[in-house]
Amino acid sequence: MKLERITVDPNVCTGKPCIRGLRFPVSRLLGLLASRETKETILKAYPYIEAEDIDEALQYAAFLAEEETVEFSR
Repeated sequence: MKLERITVDPNVCTGKPCIRGLRFPVSRLLGLLASRETKETILKAYPYIEAEDIDEALQYAAFLAEEETVEFSR
């Protein structure tokens, strides 16, 4: 998977995947989406985030979900 908008730098957010080198972790963006924030409200609240950042974060999450198997206890 080629990522153009998600970067990993050990000097930024302890190496967590971030949006374009900003100190804005992908997990934070995905958390906002998971809590039912709309793309529009996120873009308004965080003007340095772009629509393409959100799209790539979702693609990245889908890729990770496809690659990893997690066992759930009953």
